[in-house]
Amino acid sequence: MSLRILIAPSGFKESLEADEVADCIETGILRVLPDATIHKAPLVDGGEGFTKALVTVTGGTLHHLTVVGPVGQPVASYFGFLGNTQTKTAVLEMAAAAGLRLVPHHERNPLVTTTYGVGELIKAALDAGAERILVGCGDSGTNDGGAGMAQALGVRLLDADEKEIDRGGGELIKLERIDLKDRDRRLESVQIDVACNWHNLLCGEKGVARVFGPQKGASPETVEQLAAALDNYAAIIERDMGIDVREMPGSGASGGLGTGLYALLGAKLHPRYDIVMQYLHLDRLLEDADLVITAEGSIDFQTPRGKIPAEVAQRAKKYQLPVIALAGTIGRDAEVNFNCGIDSFESILNAPCSLKDAIANAPELVTKAAERVVRSVLVGQKLATGS
Repeated sequence: MSLRILIAPSGFKESLEADEVADCIETGILRVLPDATIHKAPLVDGGEGFTKALVTVTGGTLHHLTVVGPVGQPVASYFGFLGNTQTKTAVLEMAAAAGLRLVPHHERNPLVTTTYGVGELIKAALDAGAERILVGCGDSGTNDGGAGMAQALGVRLLDADEKEIDRGGGELIKLERIDLKDRDRRLESVQIDVACNWHNLLCGEKGVARVFGPQKGASPETVEQLAAALDNYAAIIERDMGIDVREMPGSGASGGLGTGLYALLGAKLHPRYDIVMQYLHLDRLLEDADLVITAEGSIDFQTPRGKIPAEVAQRAKKYQLPVIALAGTIGRDAEVNFNCGIDSFESILNAPCSLKDAIANAPELVTKAAERVVRSVLVGQKLATGS
């Protein structure tokens, strides 16, 4: 009987999308086990690939347009419509308009990057007749609390002189009043559901500026500026809207975009896998597997906080399945992942190399890593059977 292997990876940021990672892992497995039964379930968590994955699995359509990117320059973007739905449902990912991939390394400054293009995607979906909108949060290059997104939809964010603040997270320190009078009226009759990381908070010591700001180019000084700006943003939202978003689950998603969607657009926030798994049906595939291989760019102490490898592992353990995770890097306190169902993890890197080289060679690195782990699995099988 051939081994039944489920491949359920995330993408590798700025390198490989989830379906490409799955293909590479499959190639590595087949080098060792040409008779293996393989099922591939490339997974998305709201970040890059969210739109295309849901459009593909439902037989929907993709629509291309140009929007304002995170550094204020035009970028090619897209949104989609799901197929086979009674309610005309648009799907979009913030990463397609304000993702970290769209921010050149020398311009990574979350004091000024903006989600304005995300608002333009929502407006385009409304123009195309959307009755419901799914928004995926993840892989952001911004820290503006969704302010730019709201401004693109007519929300006025005013300073002490009743002038509109500029774009970027740093501008939120100037916010004195929120005016919804000119907000796009179509938002009142459209349901917006947001797939976000439930663990990400807007403010506090575990707030999004402090946890993720450095990844987006923030220095320690900039982190504190952003944290103060978001604190002010939260205070004005509470005063003007009557909503305390400071430590609301999901409020810090995508640099605080979760807050802007919830407080300024009336969206509903959901743990991202509650949305994703409605369409990707991972549990059905787990029922017919002997081994699960998952993957992500990094495995570390943050992985159990809503990352794909941990989510896959927790679901796999309901079926008593062994789980192996491949990663670009093994980071701090990675061993905590043994407590969430990952039985083994392996870096795709087998020698020191630069990030640039790792990204360039990612397909072959992933393929060879998959080959190595499957050879190890075969050794384990021989030890268990004594053959």
